[in-house]
Amino acid sequence: MKTVSINERSHPAQIWNSAPQLHNIPVISTETLVPSGARAVVIAPHPGDEVVTCGGLLQLLSTLGHPLQLISMSDGSASHPGSQQWSEKRLSVFRPQESVEALRRLGLPMHSLKWIRGGFTDNALAGRELQLTQFITRYLRPGDVVFSTWGEDGNDDHDAVGRASARAAALVGATFHEVPLQAWHWPTRDRAMIPWHRARKIRLDTWTVARKSHATHAYASQLDGEPAIGLAPLLPRVLLERIRLPYEIVFV
Repeated sequence: MKTVSINERSHPAQIWNSAPQLHNIPVISTETLVPSGARAVVIAPHPGDEVVTCGGLLQLLSTLGHPLQLISMSDGSASHPGSQQWSEKRLSVFRPQESVEALRRLGLPMHSLKWIRGGFTDNALAGRELQLTQFITRYLRPGDVVFSTWGEDGNDDHDAVGRASARAAALVGATFHEVPLQAWHWPTRDRAMIPWHRARKIRLDTWTVARKSHATHAYASQLDGEPAIGLAPLLPRVLLERIRLPYEIVFV
């Protein structure tokens, strides 16, 4: 499915702030989603996707003492093509530092958190889906509960990593859940394409939401665009507004 990027949208009536179905999504507890003792694995196409999609859930799981593993498939260094301020060389160093700070702001146990970095080139993941699956499979084990981007999210990198993660989880006998990111910013005319019957809502308290928002703002390179060369912010204002909602949604 071809969708428009978040950066190109100007109409306020997006799925996240206008779809009536959002109010009727069943609530699921963290304990039901990730059984006691299970390891949770969050697979992100780009650095920061794990915070935007699962920043609240990660906090809840950490509080409950679940083992956590994060897998960043790319280092995000190709996020600003043509930029002199944010060259690939600078971003290859800067973005991992942003991620460390973001995870610290979430309050995750950095001393025990397992964080795998795939090193794949962002904006080119769709052409390497088989390699993505093989890479992810090496780091999963039976009984894991895996979260990654929805395979129909509308962004090529997100879709490819979501599909690869689903295949890898199936191969090793892990449970897999999808997390939409870009899809919430589709126009409301597309809301019928969302699999609402699979959606579950994880409720977040005020402090959990605040930490998630604070962590997202650690990605300084993604907050400002470069109008002179036609680059919009990778984390636009509308996305920052959405992540302050008191819940996260997964497809089970």
